[in-house]
Amino acid sequence: MKQQTIKQAGTNKRERGSILATSAIGMLAVLLAVGLGVDISRLYTAKTELQNAADAAALAAVSALNTSPLGITKAADRAVAAMNNYDFNKTNITFPRENVLFAVNLDGPYMSEASAQGQAANIRFVQVTTPAEPVGISFAAMVLGNSRNLSATATAGLSSGVPMNVFCNFLPVSVIDYGVPLSPGNTYTFRAGSGSMVSPGNYQILAVAGEGGQDVRVGLAAGVDKCASPGSVYAIDTKTGVTAGAVRQGLNTRFDDYQTSQVNPNLMPPDTNIKENIDYDHYKNGNPIQAPKNKGVDGRRVVVIPIVKQDQYDQGRNTVKFDRFGTFFLQTKVGSGNGGDLVAEYIDDVVIGQGGFDPSIGGGTGLMAVPVLYK
Repeated sequence: MKQQTIKQAGTNKRERGSILATSAIGMLAVLLAVGLGVDISRLYTAKTELQNAADAAALAAVSALNTSPLGITKAADRAVAAMNNYDFNKTNITFPRENVLFAVNLDGPYMSEASAQGQAANIRFVQVTTPAEPVGISFAAMVLGNSRNLSATATAGLSSGVPMNVFCNFLPVSVIDYGVPLSPGNTYTFRAGSGSMVSPGNYQILAVAGEGGQDVRVGLAAGVDKCASPGSVYAIDTKTGVTAGAVRQGLNTRFDDYQTSQVNPNLMPPDTNIKENIDYDHYKNGNPIQAPKNKGVDGRRVVVIPIVKQDQYDQGRNTVKFDRFGTFFLQTKVGSGNGGDLVAEYIDDVVIGQGGFDPSIGGGTGLMAVPVLYK
């Protein structure tokens, strides 16, 4: 009996050792699983950061395309600048311009910056690829290795498939359609001077944002904070009077002239090229160029202006309907005094705009396009 008791006690000791070993192995497996989960989560987070950076860089690049070789250069500049705004793993990414590629079609072939400049008129897509960045592995190095290299690719382009039919940030003035088609490269009046109004009291200024001079000033400096579609009537009142001072102070901010304005250049900056008396072709090719004193923003002299049929205007203050929208280039700033007719060059080209597509409205125009992230 005593021998049997001793034998059973020995068996229990061996069983306790087996359970301890099994528990240790199980604990190690759990720790490895948790560590693997942590490392995989870190990889997913890093991949998301890289993808966000690539998406932002691609969209920034497309916003610079203007059918000219200079637009290709600025597209690469903007992609690099956008990528440098991101911190990956608490360090800046070394992003070469060679990682920005261009194409005429979404499916490619994609070409370098230098090659794209020769086909700038047809380039509509930009592909950005981040350099491979190592992500350290902390817990699952035995399974995944000490680090994994990650990169991301994004492709953006101009929205040609869905033309815009809703436009935002347009100027609170109008170009009159007298029944003759607008011709690219020609200039058209968008604010009539004294004695040449479209109807008694109407000088082609619109009270879209308000009836006061300050509303006109801010609207011409930044575009009205509203969106509209061709054919829409939503109390688009005309503003009577020439309103020379407010018009001059608002528009001239785009030429870095803030001497008499009540506008902040940090909020409503000038264009990067304020050279007057040049046409749009010279402007988009960057020759000649005059840099502003204040920090400039590309494209400030390219504006969206509503086009209104002549018969929409009536005597005095009245409500008009937008027939369509056009993109125009401001060749010169507004002179002193009451001034005469103010004109802008009509552009028959793909120009980046702000707005969208409303399926309930239909129609649209291929003249305007917005950057779209495709993949």
